[in-house]
Amino acid sequence: QVQLVESGGGLVQAGGSLRLSCAASGNIFNINTMGWYRQAPGKQRELVADITRSGSTNYSDSVKGRFTISRDNRKNAVYLQMNSLKPEDAAVYYCNADIVRYGIRAGYWGQGTQVTVSS
Repeated sequence: QVQLVESGGGLVQAGGSLRLSCAASGNIFNINTMGWYRQAPGKQRELVADITRSGSTNYSDSVKGRFTISRDNRKNAVYLQMNSLKPEDAAVYYCNADIVRYGIRAGYWGQGTQVTVSS
């Protein structure tokens, strides 16, 4: 089975930085798009950024210029460098991956990692 394991969340002051990591494991043939989503209390889960296998990126307007998504295809991993954090960035951050295994393509989610930003 596939597992996405996230790490790197925590508490940071406004203006600070955090780096999130997510690694996929299991019998994986190929990973297409990988991304990061977040969900704050009382709000819907929203896309933060995603990246294709070839490295094309997409960011939500709220994080452009502050966050950088990257991936390492050899490690089946995706990263999110978050700089200039704001209190409104606080949320549970989830890793998502579009994975092909045994000829079947499906989306998988990590368990989430909490990011807290103090003002």
